[in-house]
Amino acid sequence: KVVLCFSPVGSTLRVRSRKFPAVVNCTAIDWFHEWPEEALKSVSLRFLEDVESLEGDLRESVSDFMAFVHMSVNNMSKSYLTNERRYNYTTPKSFLEQISLYGNLMVKKNKEVSANVDRLENGLLKLQSTASQVDDLKAKLASQEVELKQKNEDADRLIQVVGVETEKVSKEKAIADEEEKKVAVINEEVGEKQRSCERDLARAEPALKAAQEALNTLNKNNLTELKSFGSPPAAVTNVTAAVMVLLAPGGKVPKDRSWKAAKVVMGKVDEFLNSLINYDKENIHENCQKAIGPYIADPEFDPEFIRGKSLAAAGLCAWVINIVKFYEVYCDVEPKRIALAAANADLAAAQKKLADIKDKIAQLDANLAELTAQFEKATAEKLKCQQEADDTARTINLANRLVGGLASENVRWADSVNKLREAEKTLCGDVLLTTAFVSYVGYFTKSYRLDLLENYWLPFLKKQKVPIPMTEGIDPLTMLTDDAAVAEWQNQELPSDRMSTENATILTNSDRWPLMVDPQLQGIKWIKQKYGEDLKVVRLGQRGYLDVIERALSDGDTVLIENLEEETDPVLDPVLGRNTIKKGRYIKIGDKECEYNPNFRLILHTKLANPHYKPEMQAQATLINFTVTRDGLEDQLLADVVSAERPDLEKLKADLTKQQNDFKITLKQLEDNLLSRLSSAGGNFLGDTALVENLETTKRTAAEIEVKVEEAKVTEIKINEAREHYRPVAARSSLLYFIMNDLYKINPLYQFSLKAFKVVFLRAIRLADKDENLKIRVANLIDAITYAVFIYTSRGLFERDKLIFTSQVAFQVLVMKKEINATELDFLLRFPAKPNCKSPVDFLNDQSWGGIKALADMDEFRNLDRDIEGSAKRWKKFVESECPEKEKFPQEWKNKTSLQKLCMMRAFRPDRMTYATRNFVEEKLGNKYVEGRTMEFAKSWEESGIATPIFFILSPGVDPLKDVEALGKKMGFTWDSGKFHNVSLGQGQEVVAERALDEASEHGHWVVLQNIHLVARWLATLDKKLEKYSEGSHDDYRVYISAEPAPTVDSHNIPQGILEASIKITNEPPTGMYANLHKALDNFDQDTLEMCARENEFKGILFNLCYFHAVVGERRKFGPQGWNRPYPFNVGDLTISCNVLFNYLEANSKVPWEDLRYLFGEIMYGGHITDDWDRRLCKTFLEEYLQPSLLDGDLNLAVGFPVPPNLDYTGYHQYIDEMLPPESPYLYGLHPNAEIGFLTITSENLFKTVLEMQPKDSGGAGAGGVTREEKVKGLLDDILEKLPESFNMLEIMAKAEEKTPYIVVSFQECERMNGLTNEIRRSLKEVDLGLKGELTITSDMEDLMNALFLDQVPDSWTKRAYPSLYGLGQWYADLLLRIKELENWTADFVMPSAVWLGGFFNPQSFLTAIMQSMARKNEWPLDRMCLQCDVSKKNKEDFSSPPREGAYVHGLYMEGARWDTQTGMINEAHLKDLTPTMPVIFIKAIPVDKQDMRNIYECPVYKTKERGPTFVWTFNLKTKEKPARWVLAGVALLLMV
Repeated sequence: KVVLCFSPVGSTLRVRSRKFPAVVNCTAIDWFHEWPEEALKSVSLRFLEDVESLEGDLRESVSDFMAFVHMSVNNMSKSYLTNERRYNYTTPKSFLEQISLYGNLMVKKNKEVSANVDRLENGLLKLQSTASQVDDLKAKLASQEVELKQKNEDADRLIQVVGVETEKVSKEKAIADEEEKKVAVINEEVGEKQRSCERDLARAEPALKAAQEALNTLNKNNLTELKSFGSPPAAVTNVTAAVMVLLAPGGKVPKDRSWKAAKVVMGKVDEFLNSLINYDKENIHENCQKAIGPYIADPEFDPEFIRGKSLAAAGLCAWVINIVKFYEVYCDVEPKRIALAAANADLAAAQKKLADIKDKIAQLDANLAELTAQFEKATAEKLKCQQEADDTARTINLANRLVGGLASENVRWADSVNKLREAEKTLCGDVLLTTAFVSYVGYFTKSYRLDLLENYWLPFLKKQKVPIPMTEGIDPLTMLTDDAAVAEWQNQELPSDRMSTENATILTNSDRWPLMVDPQLQGIKWIKQKYGEDLKVVRLGQRGYLDVIERALSDGDTVLIENLEEETDPVLDPVLGRNTIKKGRYIKIGDKECEYNPNFRLILHTKLANPHYKPEMQAQATLINFTVTRDGLEDQLLADVVSAERPDLEKLKADLTKQQNDFKITLKQLEDNLLSRLSSAGGNFLGDTALVENLETTKRTAAEIEVKVEEAKVTEIKINEAREHYRPVAARSSLLYFIMNDLYKINPLYQFSLKAFKVVFLRAIRLADKDENLKIRVANLIDAITYAVFIYTSRGLFERDKLIFTSQVAFQVLVMKKEINATELDFLLRFPAKPNCKSPVDFLNDQSWGGIKALADMDEFRNLDRDIEGSAKRWKKFVESECPEKEKFPQEWKNKTSLQKLCMMRAFRPDRMTYATRNFVEEKLGNKYVEGRTMEFAKSWEESGIATPIFFILSPGVDPLKDVEALGKKMGFTWDSGKFHNVSLGQGQEVVAERALDEASEHGHWVVLQNIHLVARWLATLDKKLEKYSEGSHDDYRVYISAEPAPTVDSHNIPQGILEASIKITNEPPTGMYANLHKALDNFDQDTLEMCARENEFKGILFNLCYFHAVVGERRKFGPQGWNRPYPFNVGDLTISCNVLFNYLEANSKVPWEDLRYLFGEIMYGGHITDDWDRRLCKTFLEEYLQPSLLDGDLNLAVGFPVPPNLDYTGYHQYIDEMLPPESPYLYGLHPNAEIGFLTITSENLFKTVLEMQPKDSGGAGAGGVTREEKVKGLLDDILEKLPESFNMLEIMAKAEEKTPYIVVSFQECERMNGLTNEIRRSLKEVDLGLKGELTITSDMEDLMNALFLDQVPDSWTKRAYPSLYGLGQWYADLLLRIKELENWTADFVMPSAVWLGGFFNPQSFLTAIMQSMARKNEWPLDRMCLQCDVSKKNKEDFSSPPREGAYVHGLYMEGARWDTQTGMINEAHLKDLTPTMPVIFIKAIPVDKQDMRNIYECPVYKTKERGPTFVWTFNLKTKEKPARWVLAGVALLLMV
């Protein structure tokens, strides 16, 4: 089996059924209607059985309420759609979500309440146990103090013993110190002596060495040689003698020291040598010393000297000398050495004594250490005991502090426990209301939310049989959030207004995924701050977005899908609907199974201001309306204006707010911390000092915070007082934004973002006039911001909508200032005229009189109706004046307020209301709001940037590209330099455009994208491109976009993103002569005026050309009476004409008037013209404006506006300001009646639109009334019933004896009429069968039904009918009259006495028949004939028979003038008589050459007011005035009005 599911919303199902008939023919259609109340109740009852905490008898009440909520939201959604045009749907899924959310919340809240009660009771128990523990602690403290006393005594005793021992040690240590000092002194002395000895010995060392060396020179040989000397020289004998003296044993110096004796001594050479080597050098006998002296003193006793005598003797000589020298030194050292030995002995004795003392000290120290250890142990015990006593004392202290400190908590917690116990009882009701709130109100605006809550839900709950217990005055938010959470959100840049808080609460608590409708991007800003880096942000269609979602699904991340359109990618359906598989563990995306983490969260976001999401989308997501509110925006703008004006104040305010928010969060955390610490503390938690101190810190911090909060409140009041001075600025700005924001209702192109508004707002603050006086400064700010927003907005509005905008601003500003009566404003906008009132005066129609009667019922206008009847003449003069809005009202009515005068004017002269409203705006806001001068493009360009493109809204005949090119040329961005890309979009140009954008953003070029409305499919790509390059592009990069406005709202295709980001500029021709003439002159400058040698002629003709340009452009607004067809005259025509004028004046000595008129009228401007009558009009204008008299100053361009003298450029502008008469059709050659029609329509449209833009009440629209099908069926039956039978052509033809031209015309008319009536009959019968269900309704049938419902003539009928501007009712009545006329004529084929020319399908055929009859009768050639029109003074009733030749025709109307029956000529029309009826006209055929063309106006005849393609003939009518006057006045005859 195949099951197809279709949503019945919108046209999708209908269109698909037509395209694929099998959807209907081959299926069994099962149409699911919305669930009735019984179904809702039974379903909710069934599910509520699972909610355990709900008592049995309450279930039914809860179920009833849930059903009621669902139904009430359905009704409110209808009223929401009617008033706000927003679609909000409820589905069974949203109802089921309400039930499941209720169950979940009940469980969650029950747990929360129980947990809170447990925590609080636990805290209270701890506090009570603390109080009871204090006495036990006191007893414990007493015993601890006794023990402590004993320990103290023990310790004191020990301390004395230790003192005595310590003293002993000290004394011994003192003795030891003395000894040590002595030993040190002795040691020093010994050292010194030792060093002295060593020094002296060192001195003797060289002598000893020398002696040794001297001995080394001796050996056996040289001694033997010496010994062998017989009688050596004296010096040698002296040496041997000296040696003998030294070697004398025991100091017995031999007397005989002769050579001989010496020889004996040296006898044994070896022994002799040994005695020398081993000589006791330290002990030389005194005698030897004395004896040796003389030898050494001998100068010859010198080894060097002796060496010459004997080598051995020299060696001996050296030995003697050095041995003696050594001994002398040694003798000096010896006493010292003895002293040293003695000193060393002393040192050893002293050291021994010291060692003994130290041993004794060591013994004493050991004793002392033992005592000290005992003392320390006693002290430790004493301290421990002290510590325990202190702890107990501290614990008592802490317990007292805790009980005292938390006394307030004790009371509060006890109170909270009671409240929570109460809350447990009312939980089912509170959660019920909260659930309804979260499930249903997200997409509604503030007033609707309040309405649902206060006027529907709460009253219903109170009226129930079994009332559901609930808290009185419950706020749904308190169940889901608290101050701390809200404070945290506000720190994350969530706006602080109530609506935003509600939205955030719904977003964080809803079961379905939230979908934020967030045109001002305030919600998304908060979300990005809230989730920070963890948030995964994607857009549908961006590369790899599905991968991001798949990863997040398995990781349990939060994903934000931003900038959704109305349709989403079907591949995401399983994610949106959470369609899990495999026991909820997986979700299928495409053909891929992705693991599903329950922590995964999806947030959807759209920038669309008013999206229409289908019910299936709304079933899967909770729509949340984040659109900024008036109050919310006012607060934001107040912050902006104060931070611009008083940054110090705003910073303080912001810091304070953040601090206050932080405090709320901290207080909450502290309270929770306190409770959780108390709850989780063990049995003897008083021993846990850290815990108690922490509790105290918490308490202290909380107290400090509370003090700071109070201080901050005082500061905040002061800050707020200072800020409040700027409140009017913020209030006005917020109001302006909302007026701007509503403009899309007029035209979908008018979309402005809050971001762009804020740029304008801040710029205006910067540029506003400074003033020391705050009041004046605030007034300056308000004025600057209002005007800046007016300029910014109005340059992007069409002329027809500018007055709507300014009047809405004026009305709303006055309402806000309470300077306006709401009832009067309502009357002005609605104009609730009393029906069926017959006007007693000729100058007011019945509709106007109905309005007067309605006004007279109001106090301020009492007796107005009587006054008008009583002073009819005075009122007539006022009402029929040309510009009554400038005249004074009669009598005391002139003292009424401006708005009251507007109300009266609306009744008297609806056609003048645009002017009157403009005057009202000028009076209330100032002249600059109505003057209509356009802003230079260069100034607009200054506001553009890389993120702000310029968007030209195109109008016929205006090329905005010229301004861009001119500015680009000035700034060096040209085609030649490669910095200017111009792409005209159409098939295949998208790639070129994308390349240009890529290049331009990188290198800083300009890109012009023309006609983007032609590439609807590519626009989403363009939107993304522009957004991508709005950051990080080259500073010079700019984008210029142009598009035509869509003909209908449905065909509008420009993405909101592009419109909101860009500066919109309408390049529409301005309205009004004043603005047009200035604008025409603005195309030139002083240099242009001076460029021609023939300055006087050039200037004069150029000014008249500007006037001509303004006239031809502005005549378009008068519709077909201005021009038969609209032509795109543009600035190029004027500038080229100026060049032509210059060339021709330079080349000719005389002004070539004829040539100039031909060039301008047939080529420059005439080139646009396709209609011959319009060509005649253009030619006539130029004949009037370009003639020699203009150079003499004798020419008037309009009544009261002579040509200016020779002036300079600014002089001409001033001349226009001073001399131009007030705006009226006379300036264009037309009669004031010409504008009555279009002005009345314009003013009706103005008030209708302003009324639609008024802030709506949430009251539901009146229910009831017939359905569409019933209305169509009624009309259809009525038409078929009145429709006569078709003409029987065979019968009619048989009746005609002779087929004269007239009879042929009647045949043709009957055949045409049959074609039309047969189509009417066929199509209506077909629809009838469709409505009965016997035929499938086709798109043609649906179009026909739509037309019938909207009172329009169906297209299939119009194709077979004659041109007509009537609505269906009037058209059908007119059709029946035509059929009757034909029936009368074809009954006997006698020409009617007066023929209704307008009753023919083809009037030309009848007029040609007149010429044919005459031609046949007189045998004249048909092509040499024409019609002569003689206007009679009679009406059709005055004729009883037709003329012998020709015909009397009636049913013609003159537009633009009237026929004066007295003079038999065309004359000036009467005011407010727009299309006076013509008398019967006698038309006959005459030869062309007999035609009299003197004082004749060739008057065109048209079938309808549309003129143009409905042209019939030209009637020559008599005129006393110049025909040019009637040509300019657009005078024509019409067959139908």
